[in-house]
Amino acid sequence: MPFTRILAIVAAALLVPAPSFAQVITSPAIVIDGDTLTLTGQRIRLFGIDAPEHKQSCNRAGTAWACGEEATQQLRALVGGKPITCTAKDIDVYGRTVAICHADRLDLGQLMVSAGLATSLTSISEIYADNEFRAKNARLGIWGSSFETPSAWRAANRVDQTVTIRKAAPPRQVSRASAPQTRFTNTFGCAIKGNRSYSGKWIYHLPGMEHYEETRPEELFCTESAAQAAGYRRSRSG
Repeated sequence: MPFTRILAIVAAALLVPAPSFAQVITSPAIVIDGDTLTLTGQRIRLFGIDAPEHKQSCNRAGTAWACGEEATQQLRALVGGKPITCTAKDIDVYGRTVAICHADRLDLGQLMVSAGLATSLTSISEIYADNEFRAKNARLGIWGSSFETPSAWRAANRVDQTVTIRKAAPPRQVSRASAPQTRFTNTFGCAIKGNRSYSGKWIYHLPGMEHYEETRPEELFCTESAAQAAGYRRSRSG
């Protein structure tokens, strides 16, 4: 094949856009919790791991231990203001980028699992299964305590919060005439994000609003009336 023809093929290949899941982002990071970062305003979920939630407690030697806070602090120490490089693997159902992220060429997900401050999501990938095995045998981090899996804790915490809110302040009945019935959906399903902040506020964000992309939802809704009936109020940001 003529050399000029080879060059033309290579050049054409370089012009083909890379798929979104192959995206690579490098920038300083803000740590949200033990498995979540924000880079350049984009929410990143670490691939293959699940860390205790920020407010989650574990029980160590009969004493409550803020394992979620420690996981957050551990990831914050690993990031340490260094540039973080994340290679996207997927997009989750909440619209977050799922990625493998490195600091100084060290895999953050692997380090969190090795420290016993995150579980390995073997149902998705066994990339960190050996690291979890070693941490578990050494009783590091959460493996030296009694704990709920982060997914079980999220489910239980979500139910408890809903019951408490509804008993204390039953949601206002919204009439069909006044409730907007426009349906907000995307390829993953309902697209209105219901978020419960650490300060106790329940707010929903519509696609296109100022903080929509960075919001990590606890629940998703298709209509505003459904979000309001669940106890959320509309975000005041445009």
